Amino acid sequence: MDDAAETPATHDFDKDYWERRWGGGEDGTPAVMGAHPASPYLAAETSGLPAGTALDAGCGGGAEAVWLAARGWDVTGADISAEALARAAGLAASEGVGERVRWVEADLATWEPDGRFDLVMTHYAHAAIPQLELYDRIAEWVAPGGTLLVVGHLHTHHTGHDDHHPPAEASATPSSITARLDPDRWDVVTAEERERATGAHEGHAATLHDVVVRATRRG
Repeated sequence: MDDAAETPATHDFDKDYWERRWGGGEDGTPAVMGAHPASPYLAAETSGLPAGTALDAGCGGGAEAVWLAARGWDVTGADISAEALARAAGLAASEGVGERVRWVEADLATWEPDGRFDLVMTHYAHAAIPQLELYDRIAEWVAPGGTLLVVGHLHTHHTGHDDHHPPAEASATPSSITARLDPDRWDVVTAEERERATGAHEGHAATLHDVVVRATRRG
């Protein structure tokens, strides 16, 4: 479910939408092309964590899941799009970590995993529920002592929608995320706004605005 910064303002973020995004649709919706590199925040936010079990919620093309698997993690990658999961499995196989990643076709708005994880992460994923409710759901899947890592689109005062500003309902702020983490259950480690450069668009480089939140669930 990654790469949603280019989604239109009117959407359902349902299975049909994501299959069109990853496979290309008859209505002219462009396919998500190529393998995306892992999030630039992933290494910094997980560098001090011992390898364990991980869930990549809305794994898309699998870049983050494969990155973790290559570093000894046992990873579950969950996504609503079969097309995305097929690409992710191909990437894992090409990187020699296919046996360390389990791919699950799942709607994050309703799915429940069969266990908890030492690390639950999501990178620019969107489901057919409000964004903060998605973060509430995945936080419940973190094992005691485990880590929640949310990387998403920063909510700004920009109005409208273009290729570099997601719709408001698909974005958040650090404070809007951390306000939903019970301080009796969570220790917030990172809650920041970040910027990253992306490739040229119509001859111009773009700066994207992200939110990064990492929290540890108390044991």
